Amino acid sequence: MPAATTSTKPAKSEAKKKIATRTGLVDSDKRPNTRRVIVQTLSTHPKYGKIMRSRTILHIHDEKNESSFGDLVEVAACKPISKTKRWKLIRIVQKGVGMKFEGVQAPDTDGNAPAPATPAKAPVKPGTKPAAKAPAKPGAKKSQNPAKKK
Repeated sequence: MPAATTSTKPAKSEAKKKIATRTGLVDSDKRPNTRRVIVQTLSTHPKYGKIMRSRTILHIHDEKNESSFGDLVEVAACKPISKTKRWKLIRIVQKGVGMKFEGVQAPDTDGNAPAPATPAKAPVKPGTKPAAKAPAKPGAKKSQNPAKKK
């Protein structure tokens, strides 16, 4: 009778697959249980060697609505949940990393309000159109490029 051999391979339940994950910023949290995450990557051009930026937009499933706009999150691929959702939230790496505060200025040391970042436009009355260019005179020739001759 042959001797019994023991297998060194772990059982299927014991073996854990390492799941590939991506890290990105939450760009939109307007829908329930769904977040839009932007994953940015850098790569070098094969011929010229220039470093190129690219981004991928992922729609992820957030079961508990934990993440919010500007959070740095880790996501993993999963089976399709809807037409566009193929990713699920694994964990929130850091809260509020990518918060956007554009056009906000600190007040002066005097306590006065700061001047607006952009100059204000003159108000336009409702029902009126902004001024347009004057029409060309009838019969006037259009200017031709002197370098281009027939």
